[in-house]
Amino acid sequence: MRREEHRTFDVVVVGGGMSGLCAALAAARNGAETALVHARPVLGGNASSEVRVHISSATDGMRKPELEEGGILYELMLANKARNPDFVFSLWDMTLFEAAKMQRGLTLFLNTVMTDCSVENHTVQSIACYQETTEKHLTLSAPLFVDATGNGTLGYFADAEYRQGSEARSEFGEPHAPEQANNERMGNTILFRAIDRGHPVPFTPPAFAKKLSEHDLRFRVHSNRHRPDFSMAENPEDYARVSATSSSCSDYGYWWIELMGDGEDIIPDYEDIRDELYAYFWGVWDHIKNGGDHGAENYELVWVGALPGMRESRRLVGDYILNECDIAAHRMFDDAVCYGGWGVDLHVAHGLKDLDQLPSRVWNNDEYYTIPYRCFYSRNITNLFLAGRDISCSKLAFASTRIIGTCAIGGQAAGTAAALCHRYGCAPRGLLPRVGELQQLLLKQDCFLPGIRNADEQDLARGAVFTASSHTEGGEPQNVINGISRSFDGALNGWRSAGISPSGETLCMRLPKPARLSELRLTFDCDFRYPLRITMAPARQKQQRPGVPMELVRDYDIVLMRNRVPLRRISVRGNIQRHNVVAFEPTECDSVEFLFLSTHGAEQVTVFEVRAYETAGQDLH
Repeated sequence: MRREEHRTFDVVVVGGGMSGLCAALAAARNGAETALVHARPVLGGNASSEVRVHISSATDGMRKPELEEGGILYELMLANKARNPDFVFSLWDMTLFEAAKMQRGLTLFLNTVMTDCSVENHTVQSIACYQETTEKHLTLSAPLFVDATGNGTLGYFADAEYRQGSEARSEFGEPHAPEQANNERMGNTILFRAIDRGHPVPFTPPAFAKKLSEHDLRFRVHSNRHRPDFSMAENPEDYARVSATSSSCSDYGYWWIELMGDGEDIIPDYEDIRDELYAYFWGVWDHIKNGGDHGAENYELVWVGALPGMRESRRLVGDYILNECDIAAHRMFDDAVCYGGWGVDLHVAHGLKDLDQLPSRVWNNDEYYTIPYRCFYSRNITNLFLAGRDISCSKLAFASTRIIGTCAIGGQAAGTAAALCHRYGCAPRGLLPRVGELQQLLLKQDCFLPGIRNADEQDLARGAVFTASSHTEGGEPQNVINGISRSFDGALNGWRSAGISPSGETLCMRLPKPARLSELRLTFDCDFRYPLRITMAPARQKQQRPGVPMELVRDYDIVLMRNRVPLRRISVRGNIQRHNVVAFEPTECDSVEFLFLSTHGAEQVTVFEVRAYETAGQDLH
């Protein structure tokens, strides 16, 4: 008998990669009953154990560390860092699963494929899904949907406007666009990991492996013994970037084992591309092991991906199409809800079939740009949000926005916007007049928006006076309400103690008048110069420190007072998060004393932001 189930939610998110997961968590935390539908058994998409792409970000290989993405993404990476010192992807999968399963208001559907959708008057009414493990046919209804499928599949099923391939230069005036529009896409990739066993390890290739020569791979770094001469490639000016970001045979690799396929649409060709990629991969490894001295005699494969990571397919069209000129001009949009900083990183269209070219061209971006809210909802499907790599942008802008870190914070923005639309009973476009409220809510929940400061009228700390037991020059206590919750543009933007005394360091907040507080928010230092990403790359692992950042405050007490009389004490022990939300029974007080007892190793306490509210928010976790 056919098993059928019909469920109704406030928001349905389709796609459980990092953008969809962040969108779903954000929507649920902000009061919307949310469903997260994901076709795979583990969350994370390309960042999961199935594909194992590490989370690159606006920091652009840590060249701009102050642009590290905050919010839910950073929270998840900190949670993983605290329990996963050896970069085990199964523990990362568990961390993501835990976040979704423990989130109040979020229902998770894994191994669940969306097969169709119902649309009336350009509005999605419901989606049809099949959960293979249970043989259930599910119908999920909601007034609001988020397409985080990567391929824009929900939008495609709903007949949303979309684009693929490259725009002509004349459309946006993009300097690196082709003269004529084309249908070239960046391809799919499978990754691998090999380790040194300390003794020779033979390798016998499968019969289907491609035969590749040193000449074939002359512009692709694949050896411990020597690096190629890039000067003879068609685009030699990219030598420095390609050389710096290419792995040797001992590292994980290779992002350049990439194919686009030969059809007009990369999506229906996925399985054919996978099979051909497999043949190319085993041919590359055969060449490394048996095709000359590559310094790989002792190396053995310990993992090979079987699920290619997809880089580019459809881009859904919103009310605004972000383009390369916006990125080059470092546009600061009035309706900005997230930002990017990765260069315009355009891979050669045919991947390993374009052997005369370097595998990627990169036009670096030394600064950052913002992405407007208008890129995160469909232009013609009234209730459809966009998140991840299918947001509204040109091909060249996509070459920057596709990075997982940028996708994730965009997902949080979309999910938060969906919750606000639910709260106000409006469609995504109808939230535009309230975009300032969306921006302030994102800042409150530890997202960073360059050029936008805390202006939350409900935050009573903004009118308070702060004093401290000690401080460093530039780290004065009043900085905790300057509206920027991280070091940026050369300013500390926080309070930093002169040290940590045996009795702890104290930060005091005196309110302008008594208030009935029920929530305090603190944002601590993590030193963004050291990344937290889960990665297979030894070079990227060496950039990191073991455990959570030593700068994080570990143990602290909060004392609420009235007329200098203590009314309530709250103790926090073993903290591992940058952003702390402390909720308690409403307490009438006129001052709050924060006593910081220890960090995870640093000899100073740094607090970037303190917020105080009479009404506790819904985003407790």
